[in-house]
Amino acid sequence: MTRIGFYPGSFDPVTNGHIDIARRATKLVDRLVVAVGTHHHKRALFTADERVSLVAAALRPVADETGAEFDVTTFDTLSITAARVVGASVIIRGLRDAGDFDYEMQMAGMNAAMVPDVETVFLASSPETRYIAASLVRQIAALGGDVSTFVPAQVAAALKRKYSA
Repeated sequence: MTRIGFYPGSFDPVTNGHIDIARRATKLVDRLVVAVGTHHHKRALFTADERVSLVAAALRPVADETGAEFDVTTFDTLSITAARVVGASVIIRGLRDAGDFDYEMQMAGMNAAMVPDVETVFLASSPETRYIAASLVRQIAALGGDVSTFVPAQVAAALKRKYSA
């Protein structure tokens, strides 16, 4: 039986922290579905198609390195519903700090109440990426700062294009 993991997020943009969590999640599942949320109440910097493309490009080296199987998709429903649709038995969530923990524990509890057969697994961010937040990356890029330490090269280039337009 193939164990499918579901890693949801806005990935606006995908960061080295997201990639770290995805890489480590491949040790737990046979296939990882990275799902880009396209919720209507959130205004994203990158379109859904741009985010899918950037995530796929960022994960290509991880797939080559680990032999992991990745799928990148979008969803506009509850993450637990989308996880069930792709046949996932586990939702992967990264935790940077106590604030993330409190929010994610609530979400995991609600998801478990709705769909008890899908588990949520928390992966603590590595010390090298713990401080990276997509919102801060966007802010630095918008002000002309160098984000190359926080995101893959293709994402840094996309941010530069987005903010120079």
